[in-house]
Amino acid sequence: MDKIVVKGGNTLSGEVKISSAKNSVLPIIAASLLSSDKCIINNAPMLEDVFVISDVLRSVSADIDIDNTRNKIVIDTSSICDCEPCGELVRKLRASFLIMGPMISRYGKFKISLPGGCNIGTRPIDLHLKGFNALGADISVGHGYVEAKAKKLVGNNIYLDFPSVGATENIMMAAVMAEGETTIENCAEEPEIVDLSNFLNSMGANIIGAGSDTIRIIGVKELKGTNHIPIYDRIEAGTFMIAAAITKSRFKINGVNEQHLKPIIAKLTEMGVEIKVHGESMIVDGTGDLIPIDIKTMPYPGFPTDMQAQMMGLLCSIKGTSVITETIFENRFMHAVEMKRMGANIKIDGRSAVVEGVKRLTGCQVKSTDLRAGAALVLCGLVADGVTEVTDVYHIDRGYVNIEEKLKNLGANIYRVCG
Repeated sequence: MDKIVVKGGNTLSGEVKISSAKNSVLPIIAASLLSSDKCIINNAPMLEDVFVISDVLRSVSADIDIDNTRNKIVIDTSSICDCEPCGELVRKLRASFLIMGPMISRYGKFKISLPGGCNIGTRPIDLHLKGFNALGADISVGHGYVEAKAKKLVGNNIYLDFPSVGATENIMMAAVMAEGETTIENCAEEPEIVDLSNFLNSMGANIIGAGSDTIRIIGVKELKGTNHIPIYDRIEAGTFMIAAAITKSRFKINGVNEQHLKPIIAKLTEMGVEIKVHGESMIVDGTGDLIPIDIKTMPYPGFPTDMQAQMMGLLCSIKGTSVITETIFENRFMHAVEMKRMGANIKIDGRSAVVEGVKRLTGCQVKSTDLRAGAALVLCGLVADGVTEVTDVYHIDRGYVNIEEKLKNLGANIYRVCG
């Protein structure tokens, strides 16, 4: 099994290029099922999650060509069938469940295994199913599977009890060819929702209001193929912003959207990090003295839960006391145990973590418990005394393109050991 080895202490400099957003590409790949024409995704991130969801589509007879050298994905769903996708693949990746909305829309019926993914807490699919049911689908759940049947999908008013990103995306995709008009209220407002909406509209859908808490969808009879370039990955950008802060470095990050990064910029600026944005690039200067802060994760445009672990790693190295409150997932502090192995002073109380900065972290072997936890442990390794070995890095590979190579190009002493 692969591991990433980091020898801490190096100052970083230079430039790094951010990849396209994993959390945009996965629903976009699922949405390609809505048309029998070819869809092309350019500048796609070559990630494990992308490969898994592509295999899920192949398991229902889609033809997918992935060009690793050109970062291009060509999806042809003209020969897909309404068969059940491979359960083992679906259970590997929670985002696989996003094919349910498109498949119900296209076939009026679909059966799929209950999804898997990172073990960061309960992520129920009840909001997805509530939306499908409101559109006219009969839902049955049992023996590890979900099955939906509908003679015809019809637009409806749908209120989400929580602004779930996945539910918003799945219901959008189910509704684009439903008869009449659908309104989704209290929906997620993340930039990835807007990106999916733009992709669907370029296919011929009629979606209004993505990025707000209310989305209107006027059903169309069919969708066509399209070409699309996904948005930049705001979480990868945020991770490298923290890399500059934690190593007291100054470097340039290319491939950013300032609007998408506002909550991260605000918190890092509050700590004393200097950030200057120039178009799609930013200079992050973490060379000054930083102060502790409090953070509370919230749905967008609040501070993202996907940046909580990385920020905890940074706060471990700053003198003073910080408090992190996690409101999205109830089991997302597993990385704290691994950071404490490195000498961090963290106390967990329910959904809050009290972080007392320490003078130094010490390198040791730590385990990547989930995607963002793995990235956070790599960040800790950049400043730890001695050598840090991060195991179970398959989690990291799900969401970061060549993270060790990008850090090495900035001057980090880091490498991968293939096992």
